[in-house]
Amino acid sequence: MTELKEVQITEEKPLLRAPDPGKKHQVETPYGIVTITIHGTPKPKRPAILTYHDVGQNHHSCYDTLFHFEDMQEIIKNFVVIHVDAPGMEEGAPAFPLGYQYPSLDQLADMIPCILQYVNFTSIIGIGVGAGAYVLARYSVTHPKGLMGIVVHNIWSAKGSTDHSSRFGLQLTGLTSSISEMIMGHLFSTEELSKNTEMVQQQRDILSHATNLPNIQLYWSSYNSRRDLSLERGGDITFKCPVMLVVGDQAPHEDAVVECNSKLDPTQTSFLKMADSGGQPQLTQPGKLTEAFKYFVQGMGYMASPCLDAPVTITCTLPLSRVHLLRGGEPVRSRTLSQSSEAGAPQPPAPTMEVSC
Repeated sequence: MTELKEVQITEEKPLLRAPDPGKKHQVETPYGIVTITIHGTPKPKRPAILTYHDVGQNHHSCYDTLFHFEDMQEIIKNFVVIHVDAPGMEEGAPAFPLGYQYPSLDQLADMIPCILQYVNFTSIIGIGVGAGAYVLARYSVTHPKGLMGIVVHNIWSAKGSTDHSSRFGLQLTGLTSSISEMIMGHLFSTEELSKNTEMVQQQRDILSHATNLPNIQLYWSSYNSRRDLSLERGGDITFKCPVMLVVGDQAPHEDAVVECNSKLDPTQTSFLKMADSGGQPQLTQPGKLTEAFKYFVQGMGYMASPCLDAPVTITCTLPLSRVHLLRGGEPVRSRTLSQSSEAGAPQPPAPTMEVSC
């Protein structure tokens, strides 16, 4: 019997120290001013990691848990990180004046070249959640040059209208149809809302005390007015870089992400469905997401990685905290992580990650 190669997934660990607050900058674009926060110093021949958050959040509430996770430091020490706050979503942002025309999600995507010009970067790896995932996906379609890879959580690429998951969640939990509660139904699963976990309580408290709630409502309205990405496998409109789709198996957007996966090139696409996870896996399971992101970055040749000479299916039994590497149903022997791969060298196709429990 062929030996099965097992790779441990890192367990949750505390933060190492107080995080670096980063340097804030305001960037002027044709569609308004956008605030960015930069961590780290430029690395030769390395892209920057650029993040974009979801509705009802900013880069702190969306990404701090993931980027301050101890094992994530091994990755981000190799990159500059640029956190983008959508216009009016940064901490302490004043409410826009009455009648302000908020940018569409397409226009938010068109702001990214201005940001890259400002920071003097020509290439990025994008990470987006929800509305931010759509923004980066639209950027990938319209500005493919310089986008080395994209990680999108909870992407809903279909035509506008308020998420049916939000309305469904509101009906089941008996919540009012306020903007805040509709956004809560967008961010969290019905089960998470009914359990009213500490994370749900914190997000609800953020929204209830937000001085920029009118701005959040405008971002929400733009999200629900988004155009269909019209992705098509083998068609002209598709992602032209490696992509990793992420969703929790109990997330309100699970079906939408599965549908998106069916429209993408399987040789370029990794699909990570996280077991026992709701709408915000970057907050609830940062260790497992860090491990998956490490594989993704290694596949692009920017970190030491196993040498895999063919597409790989990664089946993850999350309760056992193990990842099994398979090629065509057969186990794969991987080399040690000390063997590095230089950026620009020929790389194997992106692995397909499927999580089952």
